[in-house]
Amino acid sequence: MIDLHTHTFFSDGALVPSEHVRRVEQMGYQAIAVTDHADSSNIDILIPHLIRVARDLNGVNRTQLIVGVELTHVPPPLIGPLAAQSRALGAQLIVVHGETPVEPVLPGTNRAALEADIDLLAHPGFITEEEAFLAAEKGILLELSGRKGHSLTNGHVAKMAQKTGALLAINADAHAPGDFLSVEMAEKVGLGAGLSVEQYHQVRRNMKQLVARLVPIS
Repeated sequence: MIDLHTHTFFSDGALVPSEHVRRVEQMGYQAIAVTDHADSSNIDILIPHLIRVARDLNGVNRTQLIVGVELTHVPPPLIGPLAAQSRALGAQLIVVHGETPVEPVLPGTNRAALEADIDLLAHPGFITEEEAFLAAEKGILLELSGRKGHSLTNGHVAKMAQKTGALLAINADAHAPGDFLSVEMAEKVGLGAGLSVEQYHQVRRNMKQLVARLVPIS
């Protein structure tokens, strides 16, 4: 198991990173990304702190902590610059909080995110076919969410991905211990979105391939 979108108490999650990683290690996870909510007010605090704890934990744990960030409710013109700044600060994985149907995300966020240097567009809501083609062209993963509310448009996201060749990921968007996805529940999220069993396993491969490409924390 791999999850590319989770939150600790550095934003609105419940756990410190050490406990966060330990709980999924017990569940058999290979890697987990901490992608706490960020904008220009906190990325220069958040990313260095996560890098420090990743250095401490990754030498002793089986489950690898990936240093990420989720740019959240950032106005579209600022997404590209903040993504570049996050990368310069050492973030391994850059996520943008997409146009979920259950929050007032600014229109144009999906497009601006896909034009930036990011890795994953979280819960992209009613993403357009044109946007999905852009995701496919750039190799940016589109998320099928295990989180209540955000998951409402999983079927639409899966359909757009299948139509355009965009890559998918399945993530918990976990904020608390009960949110982490088991293998069985992750599969239910995928199949519930309309994926076949083989397509679900391809999603897992997509996620493993992305993790393998990430620059290690040194």
